Amino acid sequence: MRIGYFADGPWAHKAFEKIIADESLEIIFVTVRYDKRDVELIRMAENYSIPVELSPNINAPLFIDKMKSYDIDLFVSMSFNQIFKTDMINLPKFKSINCHAGKLPFYRGRNILNWALINDEKEFGITVHYFDEGIDTGDIILQEVYPITDEDTYATLLDRAYDGCADVLYRAIKMIQENRVKRIVQRDIDPVGSYCGIREPGDEIIDWTQTSREIFNFIRALCIPGPQAVSWIKGKKININKARMIMGAHVYKNTVGQIVGKTEDGFIVKTGDTVLEIIEYTYDGKIKMGDRLKSYE
Repeated sequence: MRIGYFADGPWAHKAFEKIIADESLEIIFVTVRYDKRDVELIRMAENYSIPVELSPNINAPLFIDKMKSYDIDLFVSMSFNQIFKTDMINLPKFKSINCHAGKLPFYRGRNILNWALINDEKEFGITVHYFDEGIDTGDIILQEVYPITDEDTYATLLDRAYDGCADVLYRAIKMIQENRVKRIVQRDIDPVGSYCGIREPGDEIIDWTQTSREIFNFIRALCIPGPQAVSWIKGKKININKARMIMGAHVYKNTVGQIVGKTEDGFIVKTGDTVLEIIEYTYDGKIKMGDRLKSYE
């Protein structure tokens, strides 16, 4: 099977390794994001003498003509940032597929792992689907679901998604190659589904009127390697990387966002319902991560 690979990031690197190791699959070319190019994926392609094709618009006639010259069986997208339109989708023999780190038909769109944590989900999905004219709306080829616990953060989900995406994508490609696909129409699962928009600068600011559970989820959803949740103490910015729920905390009314106590590991803040312990943060020239508290200025 001759594959055109449109990809970016660590999940794309891991999937590349799985595909290239299978002698029945051949990556004919690699296309990385045009605006922010994945130098590691380019290096991997060059190591195997695979051409790298770049385009600011993959749907442009000149790029499509170039694609026709490759005689591709399947276009594969893994974290690519351009939308495939009809001519591109239908060009290969087996059409075009996408790997999405979300449990479709829910969590279409962007920044899915962050949104799943913010929404207090107990699981997240990885889905490989065919492209259609919508965004993440095409028929499902394969989907796997992974649990989320209170110990999970954006970082832990990301690590699992890197491996999970590579595994699910490779298995889906083999299903297509071996004619084993039983397409699942997304509207048969849910007629509406849900879509998540990209997170923007300013979305990292904590709303202390929310419940302790909501703020706990918000902070772990934005932790490193994300932008971290943000608030202010006496006019100075504090970046918060980790919080801890206080079991049995009393529900009461008071000034939200106020520091109401100190602990061995950090400090306690009043939320919309109870209180929340902040245990990893950067503030006023100090950084506290785990057991470490040190100056960075």
